[in-house]
Amino acid sequence: MMQPGRKFVRTEHHPFKTCGRFNCPVCVKSIAKSRIKPRLKAEFFGSSPAPFIGRFGYPSVNVGVLSMPEVDEDAWLYDAPRTWASRLYQIPEIVNFRSALINSHSKSHVRSSSRIRDITQEIGMASKPVELEILLRKKPVIRMSVDSVTLPTGPSAEVRLARITANPKIHAKVDKVFSDTDLKAADAIHYLYRAGFDEGSLSKILSVGAVGLKSGRKIVPTRWSITASDDAIGKGLIDLIKDCPTADGHSFYFGGYLGNYFAVMLFPEVWSYELFETLAGRGVHTTDYESYQGRKSYASQTAGGYYASRLPALEKLRKLKRQASVLAVRVITSEYTVPLGVFVVRESVRKALQSSPVNFSSRELMTEYASAFVRKRFGHDLTPVLRNSRVLSSLKQRKLTNY
Repeated sequence: MMQPGRKFVRTEHHPFKTCGRFNCPVCVKSIAKSRIKPRLKAEFFGSSPAPFIGRFGYPSVNVGVLSMPEVDEDAWLYDAPRTWASRLYQIPEIVNFRSALINSHSKSHVRSSSRIRDITQEIGMASKPVELEILLRKKPVIRMSVDSVTLPTGPSAEVRLARITANPKIHAKVDKVFSDTDLKAADAIHYLYRAGFDEGSLSKILSVGAVGLKSGRKIVPTRWSITASDDAIGKGLIDLIKDCPTADGHSFYFGGYLGNYFAVMLFPEVWSYELFETLAGRGVHTTDYESYQGRKSYASQTAGGYYASRLPALEKLRKLKRQASVLAVRVITSEYTVPLGVFVVRESVRKALQSSPVNFSSRELMTEYASAFVRKRFGHDLTPVLRNSRVLSSLKQRKLTNY
């Protein structure tokens, strides 16, 4: 077994395989905890790649920083979902990364100013992990908290003193939107996205209250900021693709990551979007939908997964310079043993849309292919999904262009 404190290196014979199940959730969490336990202490100098804002007790919430118990130039990798996906890191590796980050927190009102909030804000705006000194009230409690929206979090403790020991590197464009207190948060997010900042960076900036009108700035729970940034970026892209012609034909994409697989179908019609989520081999599903006019309420059935899956679909359409009606079906298999947050959804859809599409001449041919493909791959019946799809229902309606 790898010694505590060493980097995790992917090998042919995976070091986490202890009970015959590669992704055994009990083993994954237990091994991750055992690795961080010898490194836990109440006072340390470390590198922090991310802030973390809790949501319980809102508007008085835990405001904290996630940091390694030592200074490490590779600390950025412990909060890098896109890199994990591109390198095909698996569940044990990701849990290992996240369990190594200590959550040093203090209670604060979302609109109040405090020393820990100022530090959290600088970390959320920084381009690279920030070096800091942490003095906790007691040794961190070892626990693993997993969630369907946020990344897992590891040991935590209340902070008594926190001090940044090296000047944070903040990008000029981030500093610009931070200084502009007359710029709305959504406009700031769109500006930074167009400048090349990804959704992970933008959710941190939004979470620490670094953007928006002066009177409206406040910290935002991490869970909410992830979905809010996905939604804000998506709405900006929707406005752009609505000016594009419709897709040239019917295209089917398939791909996945960490036991989450997506069948994505593009239909040559105006923009609309629908997501179905289903467990492989089971007939139940959840779904949310939006027409060309958009949604007027939160996607309560599929929650953050809706906005996370819609974003890469919109990015694909923007790249194609087309608009389309999109039907996305998420099939969750037994491979996905530990919830890791909606980054898995986002990256799974990206992987699906990076694949070569199968093109069809009609809607009927594509849906028949999709149904047969999913049945063969997972033993899963898509009939209930296709029967209840609002996208498909709208496409069957006659339009003026049919006459």
